[in-house]
Amino acid sequence: MTSHVILFDIGNTGMKIGMAPAEPGAAITASYTLPTDPAATVDSLGLALEASLRHAGVGSVAACVASSVVPSMDPILDAACAKYLDCSVHFVPDGLPFPMENRYERPREVGADRLLAAYAAVELHPAPAHIVIDFGTATTFDCVVGRAYLGGLICPGVISSSRALAGQTAKLPQIRLQVLEEAEPRPAIGRSTSQSLTHGILFGFASMVDGVVERLSAILKDAPWNVAEPPAVVATGGVAHAVCRVARTPAILDPDLLLSGLKSLYDQAPDFR
Repeated sequence: MTSHVILFDIGNTGMKIGMAPAEPGAAITASYTLPTDPAATVDSLGLALEASLRHAGVGSVAACVASSVVPSMDPILDAACAKYLDCSVHFVPDGLPFPMENRYERPREVGADRLLAAYAAVELHPAPAHIVIDFGTATTFDCVVGRAYLGGLICPGVISSSRALAGQTAKLPQIRLQVLEEAEPRPAIGRSTSQSLTHGILFGFASMVDGVVERLSAILKDAPWNVAEPPAVVATGGVAHAVCRVARTPAILDPDLLLSGLKSLYDQAPDFR
């Protein structure tokens, strides 16, 4: 029976779980998304993990590796994996360090997800420089030159912005991801509240992508970075496809960027097997 490594990307809204054969270079074969539930218990999470692995046909677990920006979930996940998978969790970056230079003013302030996305972009989509966009609860833009993580920008998230509008107004509905995916690829002058909101969110964020990438690219072109060619733009996250398909900025879409980065870290750290 093939042994698998179980990969966890724990965000503020959702927990993405990936499974990949433990052999170096093996790709992710299945992934699932669970809500990040502050009321979760060791047993509720453990039973959900068991069901996910059963559905994916995974029997033997070699290791568990996780990136988390929700500290309260870490001990619950660790205990659930120990009880139900007979495996402890290696959390990045403390339990599994990144082979990258972190130039943040206070390095420990950087979310593990941002560092992981930067590392994964460098490993999986080689280029002299990168701008990595992660469409999560927040939309983050992170700059990398060579193997140096420089920092970036934290902007509002697409879905969280929509929820904020719906929550603070009486007549604006909350939009769904499927609606964004199905929207026309060209902006329209909205003739209904739904169309006005959908196109406002979609093309507003697409314009933010274009403007921010253009400005960050100009910064990287100047001293001290002196990046001669345009940075590779790598995008991930739930609404990456919807936004990037209407943005003017060419982008590499990688929906499993963080999970693949965790697998790459595991492959390069034989001591953790």
